[in-house]
Amino acid sequence: MKSEISPAEARRIALTAQGFNARDRETAVTPMRLRRAIARLGLLQIDSVNVLVRAHYLPLFSRLGRYDRTLLDQITVQRPRRFFEYWGHEASLLSIDHQPLLRWRMARARRGEGVWRRLQPFAAERRAEADAVLERIATEGPLAASQLGEPTARKGMWVWSDAKHALEWLFWAGLVAATHRGGTFERVYDLPERALPRSILEAPTPSGVDARRELLARAAQSLGVATAADLRDYYRIPAADVAEPIEQLIEEGTITPVRVRGWRQQAYLHREARAGRGLAGAALLSPFDPLVWRRERTERLFGFRYRLEIYTPADKRQHGYYVLPFLLDGTLVARVDLKADRQAGALVVQNASFEAHAPRHTAEVLLEELHLMAAWLGLSRLDTASSERLGAASLDSNADPESAAGKAAAYEDILDPDGQ
Repeated sequence: MKSEISPAEARRIALTAQGFNARDRETAVTPMRLRRAIARLGLLQIDSVNVLVRAHYLPLFSRLGRYDRTLLDQITVQRPRRFFEYWGHEASLLSIDHQPLLRWRMARARRGEGVWRRLQPFAAERRAEADAVLERIATEGPLAASQLGEPTARKGMWVWSDAKHALEWLFWAGLVAATHRGGTFERVYDLPERALPRSILEAPTPSGVDARRELLARAAQSLGVATAADLRDYYRIPAADVAEPIEQLIEEGTITPVRVRGWRQQAYLHREARAGRGLAGAALLSPFDPLVWRRERTERLFGFRYRLEIYTPADKRQHGYYVLPFLLDGTLVARVDLKADRQAGALVVQNASFEAHAPRHTAEVLLEELHLMAAWLGLSRLDTASSERLGAASLDSNADPESAAGKAAAYEDILDPDGQ
């Protein structure tokens, strides 16, 4: 293997590992294709923000194109269970074989370690409260937090009742498991023995080092080339726990140390990593997409500084509330702040900005991708009034049926001639 690679080759390796090489976005998306795409990524991050669409749906659209989101809902709850929700890279949807590999995290949570500060007392002096919640679930069956106790007087996303805190500690500790998400995207919990396959629960528990080595190996395969910090971030493994398993991965030949010109940190190349060349095409990326969720790596790979500004005061935001990077032919060239106005049936572009190196046709291709996204979300129109450059491109496309938006409309007709 090479001891040194160029930044361009590192970028191609990363994109190929993430499923952006020779993409096929025209073939019908079956449950099997969805499962394979998730397996390549290892996990899908889940987030509660719904200004556009729930975050876990977007990475599959970016790679596979327009697909039926209900298929993803179905395959994640069908039995035997092939997926489950737990703390992977934040709250995540993971393939079921990750469960034994994350028991070390559950064991630490039972000791009050590695969990949010407000949950720690339920591992000790408030354990009786958690046990009472666990007993209710054991007796009554699957329950959501809203079915436990009284709501708090204050309102807010992170304003939780005591019962909700107890329940979240039980979930982190692996003493309950999520069965699905309800209509308000609220987790529903049950006992692991009723929610997860027996074969998984009876699988041997690997040592902490062995489990973290396997998680790091999976991260390396999904990333292609990465630093130690990149690898541990994928499944949020503490820094103190990565040195030994990384050395073991090097010894067994799973990863090889490599220098990427321009990177200050040591990088590691997975043994199956390939620098694909079929990177042509466009994709809008979720803020929680594995390709860009580690912002330092995004800047190293693409020279693209990206920050999520959801929690930034509105008057201090640079690019917007929910901003998606735009990938074109293997390069990040623009970003758009998007909102799904479901009542008006419109995908609204609240802001759009273009990198200095963006090709001249970026606006036209971005417009096409936005039309495809609107159709995928069941929105009948695209509102570009807030973006002068996209608005101008939209006017040009309306006049020219062969231009980007014209081709997008034709593409929608091919995909769905009856408008269903």
